[in-house]
Amino acid sequence: MPDLPTPTDIDRAIGFTLPDRHARGRIVRLGPVLDEILSAHAYPPPIERLLAEALTLTALLGSTLKDAGGQLTIQAQTKGGVVNLLVCDYKGGELRGYVQFDAARLSMLGKSPSLFALFNKGYLAVTFDQVTTNERYQGIVPLDGETLGEVIEAYFLQSEQIPSLVRLGLGRGDDGKLIAGGLFLQHLPEGEEGRERLHTRLDHPEWHGVEALAATMGADELADPLLSLETLVWRLFNEEREVRTLTGIALSRGCRCDADYISSVLAKFTPEDRAEMADENGVIAIDCAFCARKFPVALDPVET
Repeated sequence: MPDLPTPTDIDRAIGFTLPDRHARGRIVRLGPVLDEILSAHAYPPPIERLLAEALTLTALLGSTLKDAGGQLTIQAQTKGGVVNLLVCDYKGGELRGYVQFDAARLSMLGKSPSLFALFNKGYLAVTFDQVTTNERYQGIVPLDGETLGEVIEAYFLQSEQIPSLVRLGLGRGDDGKLIAGGLFLQHLPEGEEGRERLHTRLDHPEWHGVEALAATMGADELADPLLSLETLVWRLFNEEREVRTLTGIALSRGCRCDADYISSVLAKFTPEDRAEMADENGVIAIDCAFCARKFPVALDPVET
């Protein structure tokens, strides 16, 4: 009898709620999607790990969107940092991201540079775009902390006064490729009872129990594709009276760049501007920073 393939749980996110604890959460694991995004640029290991963590956070936050057409973007910018720009976004289960950095300065930082060494002084902007209501919400927080997960925790505490917890784990599969997992937990806001969110910690000390349990989740578990996401939730909260899990979300790489889209963007420029962009052969060369592909667009079709 032939050996059956070992089942894996990867490139997926699930949500869950803990009614008795007034808490909600998301858990995610990335594998082939992560490799597809990273391999487009052949990043050095420190940048590869940084972007892997950022993409995991993007999947965790993006999967909380109720608007199917909504988009979540995180963007880190710095002044004088080795990394001068990091951008990731999520839309409808699709992820993309890239990093701009100074390779020469990075080579001087060693194998495991700190977040401060990579960014120096900078900030992280988190933007939620809701298509249905045509609303945009953006919060900005300093890049202070040991990890991007700590920065996100500070963002929610500062912008919405909601205690949050983020745990991230990186590992490698049998093929040597990166696997990333993440856990995101939040206290439910108190708006439905008419009280200020700022008092959440005082009103519900049971949140500390959720934090304590989540702290036991190991990075190796988060990045182990042989453990289903539902199993991880059960391991943490199997003593709870009720745990409600939500339908899983399949994750994929989605750059959204193609010739038709780029032509539509170029059509918004004036003929004079487009003429300046074109080379001597009448071709406008567009590079996509996300997927590292080049799109040559002839000037005449754009003008028509």
